[in-house]
Amino acid sequence: MAFDGITIAAVRKELSDALTGGRVYKIAQPEPDELLLTIKNNSSQYRLTLSASASLPLAFLTGKNKTSPMTAPNFCMLLRKHIQNGRILSITQPGMERILNFQIEHLDEMGDLRTKQLIVELMGKHSNIIFCDENNVIIDSIKHISGMVSSVREVLPGKDYFIPHTQDKENPLETDRTRFMERVFSGAQPCFKALYTSFTGLSPAIAHEICYRAGGNADLSTAALDEDGRQTLWEAFSHMMEEVRTEHFSPCIVYECSSRDADAQEAPSSGRSLSVPAEYAALTLTSYPLALRKDYTSISALLEDYYAEKNTVTRIRQRSSDLRRIVSTALERNVKKYDLQIKQMRDTEKRDKYRVYGELLNTYGYSAEPGAKSLTCPNYYTGEDITIPLDPTLSTGENAKKYFEKYNKLKRTFEALSDLTLETKAEVEHLESISTSLDIAQKEEDLVQIREELIESGYIRRKGPGRGKKVKITSVPFHYVSGDGYDIYVGKNNYQNEELTFRFATGGDWWFHAKGIPGSHVIVKSRGEELPDATFEDAARLAAYYSKGRGNEKVEVDYTEKKNVKKPAGGKPGFVVYYTNYSMMIDSNISGLKQVET
Repeated sequence: MAFDGITIAAVRKELSDALTGGRVYKIAQPEPDELLLTIKNNSSQYRLTLSASASLPLAFLTGKNKTSPMTAPNFCMLLRKHIQNGRILSITQPGMERILNFQIEHLDEMGDLRTKQLIVELMGKHSNIIFCDENNVIIDSIKHISGMVSSVREVLPGKDYFIPHTQDKENPLETDRTRFMERVFSGAQPCFKALYTSFTGLSPAIAHEICYRAGGNADLSTAALDEDGRQTLWEAFSHMMEEVRTEHFSPCIVYECSSRDADAQEAPSSGRSLSVPAEYAALTLTSYPLALRKDYTSISALLEDYYAEKNTVTRIRQRSSDLRRIVSTALERNVKKYDLQIKQMRDTEKRDKYRVYGELLNTYGYSAEPGAKSLTCPNYYTGEDITIPLDPTLSTGENAKKYFEKYNKLKRTFEALSDLTLETKAEVEHLESISTSLDIAQKEEDLVQIREELIESGYIRRKGPGRGKKVKITSVPFHYVSGDGYDIYVGKNNYQNEELTFRFATGGDWWFHAKGIPGSHVIVKSRGEELPDATFEDAARLAAYYSKGRGNEKVEVDYTEKKNVKKPAGGKPGFVVYYTNYSMMIDSNISGLKQVET
């Protein structure tokens, strides 16, 4: 999502608390539309990223540095001339606009104290960084906007700076109940849309949250609300604006559904390899379950994490797109095949009826009239009378033979399908487990092992001169440490699951897996000790998180000692059986677990 006014307000507060009174120590322009300022304040050094990118406008504090070009761009040189070593007097946000205004005090060439403004407009494709004097006259900008580009406002040296008002919106912090009712309920439209189109600084996500806090449906038409509903919406809106007014921000990221299952939702954690960040906000989005939300104390840390994760997920999804397509196609084909086989199996359920018809015709057929279309006789299996349909052109003996032929055909079909359905079901489960592995993958080396499994399963042909050789595998399982200090390992794919369970784990270690759904094997190294209850819960949460059930309020997890887990003969990689186990219902929130980087 793009910056909204509330996010800017949270950024402004954080920057103001950290940077006001600080000195601008260094100024760099690592990208054509981005500045990196180094500011010293209160014996600390801060790096401030200001980006006017059309696709990703940002402003946040960061600990990372960027390489600057050998020759500084003109705008960077101008800022160095005027405000390097300058002192930041204030950082303000006009109204609830997506604008940050840095007032910077400095000495000019004559040694006189002057004040300049560095204005950062974070408005999507209209984003800009504009440098003005104390009289709001533009000295220069990182992007020049002429009258031929915009008929609303020119951004050129020598022009007066002003904020363009292109939308008829009100400042939500200054709105009273009367104006709220007039604006929101002036026409019939979805409640959330009425909110964000009426007030400056509200994003659709925040508008949805207000509706949720009011206990209503965000898509419900404003015309459908009665007086009590309108009052409740106003109170929820007013309460949220009070949070902004008093600067009680509570930043959070929420996560979207997995690509493999639109009904399964994803949960955040310190090891968020599976999670796809969907939204962020400067206020708590209570409309999402806690397991789907990660809370932050710093809006800068949130923004840095959000966009880093978004880029990581996007990159790995692009790299794995061919594998996903292969798995998706094969899975769809096998699911259709399995459904057809199940339908054919149901058709064979009437085979015994045909056998009984044949036997009864052989027993009572003599009583049938020639050319009869049916025969009613006793059924010696049930003790009740039964009516058997007959072909009037055939004798009772020929009818009996016909029914036995149908019975034998259905019996053969049943026997063949009994094995085929098991094979097809196993293949569907195997492909679903590979799909889960693709969602877990977070690095290119994780994809290598999945590709190898698809090659060995016959879904991909090995290419190149070394077709007889296996590729080098560098991917390793996830490694976590429980709150009690026990090492927990999580397989990223079927090969790693098998390696962990049958080669890495010893008999007294504990094994965890989400019950009845695709997921990772989780191994807790017991060190020959009795595990604390909290460690069992930590491992179960990992098994729930790295499974298809992730994001559900509760997931059932089976666990047992490793010595009770066996591999069935001819089983697919990572598939096991066990007959002695415990179970627990657990959530899939692993945000409290520490992941060990490998």
